[in-house]
Amino acid sequence: MSNAPVVAAVDGSDHSLKALEWARTEALRRGAPLVVAHVLPDSAQLYAARRSSLADPSQPQEHPDPVGEHVRDLLARAPELPAEVRYESLEGSVPEALRVTAEEALMVVMGSRGRGGFAALLLGSNSRAVASSAVCPVVVVPHAERSAEAGDGPSGGRVVLGLHAAETADDVVAFAFEEAAARGTTVQVVSAYAIPPAPVTVVDAPFQVIPPEGLADDGNAVPAEREMLRSQTERLAPFRARWPQVPVEQAAAPGDAAERLVTASRSAALVVVGRHHPRRSLGSLMIGSVAHAVLHHAHGPVAVVPTLPDGA
Repeated sequence: MSNAPVVAAVDGSDHSLKALEWARTEALRRGAPLVVAHVLPDSAQLYAARRSSLADPSQPQEHPDPVGEHVRDLLARAPELPAEVRYESLEGSVPEALRVTAEEALMVVMGSRGRGGFAALLLGSNSRAVASSAVCPVVVVPHAERSAEAGDGPSGGRVVLGLHAAETADDVVAFAFEEAAARGTTVQVVSAYAIPPAPVTVVDAPFQVIPPEGLADDGNAVPAEREMLRSQTERLAPFRARWPQVPVEQAAAPGDAAERLVTASRSAALVVVGRHHPRRSLGSLMIGSVAHAVLHHAHGPVAVVPTLPDGA
């Protein structure tokens, strides 16, 4: 889709307005239209249904929409806007309305929480539902309390890709490379491997980042780590050829993949994960344990990328 828009889902909350700013910048970076989507509150939807059923011309055409007015005012004061900006008022439940909008989108950008729910929750039910079922990538932008300082440089940090060499779909890897290319930054590829427990275990040791050209077989690396890095290199080869301008760093570490990605999110511009393991899930509406954990605990934006059936 050459003219697919970046969709920002807003509800007037601070979380959604932060996501709107992220989406505005992303649309500019991608040269894409920006669609600001707001699901009307129940009161407005009931009013529209009542007016339609009664066909009373004396009633106002539309119910007041303060969220739409507020967002338009904010965008009017933005330093720069994409060439095309549209505002859409949607009806229905939030997840279903956004799923329909996502069918024509480059990506959907949401805040981690909306107006509803408990303040202590890290991820709102609507964000989780859309990330679990949309047919396009969904970027969840965390609220301010969870945000970390961006990485060094004008790009605002690396794009971090969580990779299982045998199971992560091409769509996921390609999205990470596209993002890095658009930002002029590096893709850091993070994989985790299991090791048997040792008598002495170093807790929370940082993982080592190795460029592909540094994978000399000197026999000093942990065999599982060496094999993981070689699997990464083989898996990434076609993407490095397609995006030769994108620097790649490879990291393999023992332990839990989600934990490593959450740690990396502290200095990342974006963390990219697949929605699920294609071999293990029961269908495209499932969300895997790694994506679920990263969405709940990451300190920066997370892109959850679905795997679509062939021909979709």
